[in-house]
Amino acid sequence: MKRTTPRAPLRSGLFLAIGGLLASHGAAAQTVTPETPTPPADQATQLDAVTVRGAFIPEPMQMTSEVASFVTRADFQRTGDDDAAEALSRVTGLSVAQGKFVYVRGLGERYSSALLNGSPLPSPEPLQRVVPLDLFPSSVLESITVQKTYSAKYPGEFGGGVIDLRSIVTPDEPFLTLSIGTGGNSETTSRDGLTYYGSEDDFWGYDDGTRKKQSDLSRAIATGRRIDSGTFSDAELKRIGRSFVNAPLNLLQVTENVDPDFSMGGSAGTSVETNWGKLGFVAVAGFENKWRTRVGTQQEGLVQGDAIEVRTDYDYVSTQNDAKVNALLGTGAEWGDHRVGLTSIYVHDTTKEARSREGNDELAGAYVRDDYTEWFERDLLSHQINGEHAFGEYQDLKIEWRGAYSRARRDAPYEKGIRYRRVDGRFVHDAAQEQNYTRFSDVEDKVASGGVDVSWRLPTDREVTLSGGLAYSDNDRNATSREFRFLALNGPLPENVRRERVDFLLSDYNIDQGLITLRETTGGDGAAAYDATLKVGAAYLQAEAEIVPMVRATLGARYEDATQAVHPYDIFTGARVGGVAPLENDYLLPALTVTWNFADNQQIRFGASKTIGRPQFRELAPQQYFDTENDRLFIGNPYLVDSELQNFDVRYEWFFGAGESFTLGGFYKDIDRPVESLVNETGGGIQQTYINAPRATLYGAEIDAKKYLDLPIEAAWWGEKRLYLAGNYTYSKSEVKVEDGDTVVPLGFNGVPQDATLFVRDGSQMQGQSEHIANLQIGIEDPNSRTQATLAATYVGERIAARGRAGQPDIMQEPGTMLDLILRKGVDIGQTEVTVSLEARNLLDTEYQEYQEMGGGRVDINRYDIGTSFSLNVSASF
Repeated sequence: MKRTTPRAPLRSGLFLAIGGLLASHGAAAQTVTPETPTPPADQATQLDAVTVRGAFIPEPMQMTSEVASFVTRADFQRTGDDDAAEALSRVTGLSVAQGKFVYVRGLGERYSSALLNGSPLPSPEPLQRVVPLDLFPSSVLESITVQKTYSAKYPGEFGGGVIDLRSIVTPDEPFLTLSIGTGGNSETTSRDGLTYYGSEDDFWGYDDGTRKKQSDLSRAIATGRRIDSGTFSDAELKRIGRSFVNAPLNLLQVTENVDPDFSMGGSAGTSVETNWGKLGFVAVAGFENKWRTRVGTQQEGLVQGDAIEVRTDYDYVSTQNDAKVNALLGTGAEWGDHRVGLTSIYVHDTTKEARSREGNDELAGAYVRDDYTEWFERDLLSHQINGEHAFGEYQDLKIEWRGAYSRARRDAPYEKGIRYRRVDGRFVHDAAQEQNYTRFSDVEDKVASGGVDVSWRLPTDREVTLSGGLAYSDNDRNATSREFRFLALNGPLPENVRRERVDFLLSDYNIDQGLITLRETTGGDGAAAYDATLKVGAAYLQAEAEIVPMVRATLGARYEDATQAVHPYDIFTGARVGGVAPLENDYLLPALTVTWNFADNQQIRFGASKTIGRPQFRELAPQQYFDTENDRLFIGNPYLVDSELQNFDVRYEWFFGAGESFTLGGFYKDIDRPVESLVNETGGGIQQTYINAPRATLYGAEIDAKKYLDLPIEAAWWGEKRLYLAGNYTYSKSEVKVEDGDTVVPLGFNGVPQDATLFVRDGSQMQGQSEHIANLQIGIEDPNSRTQATLAATYVGERIAARGRAGQPDIMQEPGTMLDLILRKGVDIGQTEVTVSLEARNLLDTEYQEYQEMGGGRVDINRYDIGTSFSLNVSASF
């Protein structure tokens, strides 16, 4: 769906405009795991299954009594996916939003939970409590389990499913793997792009101190007072203003040749046999740096009569430089039927962005240009300890325990923006009329958690296993932001100053001359800071039994007691603001699954459960936040409440060969008070907030198949190659239910309920839900020659990104079809195993589209070309 419009010259036009105004000058994948022959699933090392029923049912399906999907290391290698989010986009019924948040069966990220080795994780995202899964490179993961039916051992926040990431474990034998790679993108590499200098260490994703608040500014902030003329003298304000970093962070530049992508990594492990057992160690480290340029359109619309028309129209260019560092250290000890492990994971992910947009702004009544430079630094550090212990001659009693402490942080220093107005063919900035800003924001999220699970297989003729457990998690968050502007308080700037380059305009000279004056514009009364907490204590009991021959049932119930609160506070006084009471709820959540193994290689599962969905911290906090991912302003609604879900599932499974299967399932969900996003009327720009819709239903069907084919090709070049086919399709249908008399509590009405029909349309699709999701993989594999070629296609149908303003259509997103080609070849160079992989992503050149349509009119909220990406990676195993 390549766009062909009269906007083709916008890239060169914007670059010329930037170059003319600023007199600028040119500025300056994740590793693939080693190739090893991968046996079919049912030839893997067998573990102690709870019950051996279908002799030909693969072990993961034997071990779970739930409807689940699995992503293994073999899957990572076949598809070449760099991180967990990419890999999960190929799982039946899953889609990915913004490249990092996973939607299970069309339900947004708020309805799914992500665990690492069974423990909850914090999030460095200001808008989310759910951790973005693009943080986890595939090189540190052993497997991913997606469980779509609820069982009592998992947290009650379960709408679409639970995603359990498992990190790599201690090895059976020593290994060392090193890798290096490069790549590029058709819209980016060796083409014009935008950048700014920043600091000398930006390539690695770390700031060298350039973006650190300088002493005068730091001391002023430490006083706890607003920085303006009421609290500081003119001389102090000038000194503080001069301490702001200027040219390295303000000056937007055009680079004529954007650099290619680069990645490198390594992993090593060993194990030692001792008198008492085995001790193992594993270490993984990786680094990647990549560039992506977006050239696109941003518009806002206005309904005129029965059609929507473009009101504000921008062309834009954005270049992002992403640098990611990851590391994992693990150690484990095994003796007899006991195992204890320690795992630490560190991920540091930084985005450096330069962007510019220009066009007609109806609200401003002029043709304007906005320039931005930004730096977003995210990191996650998690320490975990866990143990597994089995007792008895037949390991009938098992105890598993875990403890974890994790911290995630997002630091955004010097978010800078400035607006120019076109006058007589030239762009000028008048600080008395046009805005300029410098923002500093920080989010810190911490999670401490622990749990224990006990299971006992009863010594009865018919197999019965009783289990139970306790769990506790404590999630705390603090978020703050400060904003400053340079204003022309002594009247309009002289004409020659208005035309100055941005670093000259904001220079020490103009500050000293009193032409521009620093003022803090940070919002008070809780608009710039909040604390949040979620404390959950849980206990569960569960029984799994063979109720009649070949029919197994699992019945359990989980009790959860939770307190969730968001406390906005005045950043200057520390006083809490607002009187919305915390969400204090306790739930009893039952779950039932029945599995009928009516044949050696076939079974049917039935599931029913009750679960909940809690609002995200950011959905509750009444603090404005600008998301650069989609250039949209967000603000939370403190009147949101928990959602409650009734879930029903059925799935038929047929395993007809080694690594071959066919599944067909259906599901139905009834959701009380689902959280939906809607657009607020703010008088300018797009502001997104949240409400609890009265009720919604979701139902659908899933089909999945995997098959190997040995083709009758006798040619020598074909050898022992075989064809691999895999595909899945999910159809889902959702409806938001609104009846006369239903009410909602939107933001801006002081907690007073309003008529729901004014905000939600009866029968409309749920936000984020796509009716059609499909995946297809066609591959050729030759284990003997270590050759693998896979063509992978993913289709996601259109979905609602946000509810439209009153009287306007919803904002739709159309992910479309992505086609990828992955080639892998293993060779021996001496005693070293070398694997070469070549990947091509988005071969169809599908574009990103977010739009509104009504009465034949269309408004492109955000539309840009993604481009085709290529990468080459080489890894060596020693």
